[in-house]
Amino acid sequence: MRRFFSTLLWSSALGWSILAGAAFAQEAAPTDQQGATVLDQILVTGRNERSISSVAQSVQVVEQEQVEEAAEENIDAATLISRIVPGYAPRNQTISGASETFRGRSVLIMVDGVPRNTPLRDVSRILSMIDLNSVERIEVINGASSLYGAGATGGTINFITKRGDSDKPKVTVRTGVAAFTENPGKSAGPSTSVSVEGKKGDFDYFFSASGDLSRRTYDGHGNEVASDAMLGQGGGDRTGTGNLFGVAGYQFDSRRFEASVDWTYANQKPDWFTDYRTNPVSPDFGDPYEGKPLKEDSKYLTAKYTDSDFALGNLEVKAFYNDIFKQSPFTKFSAVNSQVYLPTNPTRPVILPPGTDPTADFNQTALQSRRSGVNLTVNTPMDFITQGSTLTWGADYVFDATDQQLTNGQDAISPTTQNSVALFAQGEIPVTDRFRISGGARYDQFYLNVEDFTRPAAAVLLGRNIIGLPAIQVTGGSFDYDAVTFNAGAVYDLTERMQLFGNFSQGYSLTDIGGFTRRAGLNSNAETCDAYGTAIRPLLPCTNAPDYAISYADIAPEPQLVNTWEAGLRGDWGDYRGGVSTYLSTSDNGVSYDIVNNRVSQQKERIWGVEANLEADLSGMFTLGGSVGYVEGKYDADHDGHIEANEYLPNNRIPSTYKGLVYLTTRFENELTLRSELELFSGRDRIATQELDGAALVNLAVSKTFGNESVLNLAVRNVFDTYYINPSASATRGADVPGLGRSVALSYQITF
Repeated sequence: MRRFFSTLLWSSALGWSILAGAAFAQEAAPTDQQGATVLDQILVTGRNERSISSVAQSVQVVEQEQVEEAAEENIDAATLISRIVPGYAPRNQTISGASETFRGRSVLIMVDGVPRNTPLRDVSRILSMIDLNSVERIEVINGASSLYGAGATGGTINFITKRGDSDKPKVTVRTGVAAFTENPGKSAGPSTSVSVEGKKGDFDYFFSASGDLSRRTYDGHGNEVASDAMLGQGGGDRTGTGNLFGVAGYQFDSRRFEASVDWTYANQKPDWFTDYRTNPVSPDFGDPYEGKPLKEDSKYLTAKYTDSDFALGNLEVKAFYNDIFKQSPFTKFSAVNSQVYLPTNPTRPVILPPGTDPTADFNQTALQSRRSGVNLTVNTPMDFITQGSTLTWGADYVFDATDQQLTNGQDAISPTTQNSVALFAQGEIPVTDRFRISGGARYDQFYLNVEDFTRPAAAVLLGRNIIGLPAIQVTGGSFDYDAVTFNAGAVYDLTERMQLFGNFSQGYSLTDIGGFTRRAGLNSNAETCDAYGTAIRPLLPCTNAPDYAISYADIAPEPQLVNTWEAGLRGDWGDYRGGVSTYLSTSDNGVSYDIVNNRVSQQKERIWGVEANLEADLSGMFTLGGSVGYVEGKYDADHDGHIEANEYLPNNRIPSTYKGLVYLTTRFENELTLRSELELFSGRDRIATQELDGAALVNLAVSKTFGNESVLNLAVRNVFDTYYINPSASATRGADVPGLGRSVALSYQITF
């Protein structure tokens, strides 16, 4: 923490000396920022269109200008969200989203209201795969919610894609290059995107294609960063990504039909394995990478029909199909990887010789998830209650089939299918002109089928011994369970421009079922005894006879239900706007990953925090703003039914206690814009085995818009090449991972 505050003071002095220089710029013409207030912004997340002023939760809208600035600066969606959303954890700076929690919990990520999570086998590589070139705006709902089903225990992020609105075809081309100043020749990577949009009569369309290549990456000391520093998650180097997106719509009277397709692809082929024995972790230049590449090859299809003149109100019917393929990199047995698959199957548990590398050459997996569903939503006016009252109601059906296989074709988890049906209703009532209440409920019924499978032979670390464990039979079965969730809130207008709000909301998640079956017989000592019995003595005091089998019914995790209480204040006074909120989040079956024993556990949890943001337009040329977030949490670590004073949640749930951003945007009359920001995070010192330090980073960007609608942009991230340890990346496996050093991105965009 001391290092964080000294770095903060040093970077603040230098950073703000640069920012202050903008104050002596030439006078600029006033910008058009007066229009509608932030409270009048319309949200589509929440199953119906509504203004922010009617929402009894803290929300944040990332408008098109911010999205386009991020794309110009070669910033991915995950970095953008982490930078400006105070409740979202610091970016781990890889292709993965590991340890990037939202208010210490999981986040539901959607595109046009369709979830992209894989609930039966949680894989976090989602946000970084969303192409900002196809995004119009982003809506962020803080806190637990079940309006779109499972997964939003910490918050919801919904990406709204672009639609064609130009009367004649419009083409936009952007090309750029990004590099680290430590070694531009070996780190420079190109990027490009092309979009075509238009509208002809009642028909509209938008199509985009993009590609990006990253090469070597470097930290603030000039050292190359490892390709898989978080073990099995992939990195940010040597990666090629591609995206294709298209949507077409037809409007006829009050009805509209549209269909979209999105394809995302990524391929990372490391040159070297990662050495986790060094501090921080580093590339092992003496150990060439031998596995298949990390790979993403996912397709998303969506069709939507709306009718604003439906007999019962506004009607929306949406159908979707997600075909998701995610292959992880090859990993070997190491200090941070205490469970790997064996090349052969021993007949009984055996202690392997010290120094043995027991890793099979097929110790690499690929996830395949196929999700399809139909959503029906009706927004019915209820003016007979009070003028402006509404009831949003409907039903959801989702089918999910998930499997994960090793590269030799063996199953790594039980192949699993699930059907779910849900009914929901959400009401809003303006009680008076200044007081509004809302509330709703959702009922979900799940039908889960877990197939029988053979968990492959594995090597695990027990104490100081490497133990080879035979394969075991996992008996599946059919199971059904349900969940009822509620929410209630109120908004009170203190003045025409200031509101007080409060709410109670519930969200739930389907605990990583695939992860539990992958570790069947390894999740706890009790499970190990159940499968291997006296055959593993004296390493464990088991008394039962070994049967080398286990039933999913005996290890099945409980769904996680999360309760969130939140209260806040927000306002918009034209040139000034901001808000503050505080929250408490509890659950009886929280999910935590033990990085030491490579196990997942469930127990009571309690998380609390505060978030605030403020922005001001200082004359027509300056916009000054900032945000800050605080989060902390505890859990029942010893499973005695009580949360003790010193039982803090692990770092991979809360990698940084404080996080903040201060920014200044300067707009000149010659269409030149300067963006400066100070990015802060404190790290965390609650866990004795790993104290995470904080850092303060300065980022700058300048853009020039020309008369032909072209834009030239230059961005520098980590201006002072500050060396720091990335808290989220380091928390994932308990090994220090350096943050990225100074990088420069240059781009040029033209529209015709």
